[in-house]
Amino acid sequence: MPFSHKNLEIEGLILINSVKFGDDRGYFMETFKKSQFKTMGIDEDFQQDNLSVSNKHVIRGLHYQIDPKPQGKLVRVVRGAIHDVAVDIRKSSKTLGRWIKVELSAENGNMLWIPPGFAHGFLSLEDNTIVEYKTTNEYSKDDERSIVWNDPDLAIDWGIDTPLVSPKDMEAPLFKDAEIFP
Repeated sequence: MPFSHKNLEIEGLILINSVKFGDDRGYFMETFKKSQFKTMGIDEDFQQDNLSVSNKHVIRGLHYQIDPKPQGKLVRVVRGAIHDVAVDIRKSSKTLGRWIKVELSAENGNMLWIPPGFAHGFLSLEDNTIVEYKTTNEYSKDDERSIVWNDPDLAIDWGIDTPLVSPKDMEAPLFKDAEIFP
């Protein structure tokens, strides 16, 4: 099997690893196989693929979409490395407001499944880091929401004090003021 997986401590989050098949030419790896993802509990009809390139110390996020177009995301790194963060924003969840941080890199081949109901962000650990992710719904400006990256109640340990953050992300609401999932 080219994939292994581990359910993380917050229900719904799954860390996935893709086996690399390498030789002196380089390597090959599968990044998605519907039948195997279904056995992990990820039976989604992905609607959009996104790619971002970030320099070292860039934080993107914390982003999410609300109903009627919530997004689940399957995140992986093509080049470089990130600290990927998912925050539980499901009002009915016993882990509301808890977050996880995992390292995803081109080298380790890890991917993170983030279902709808989570805010997502990442810190780029290297220049020219390429992050690619699949989403379960297309981008919808009307349904897009965010939470400020340095929210004091969430107290996410990004591992950096002065990241590069977009003006839009700097002006995002606090967690306590954010529109969250029912």
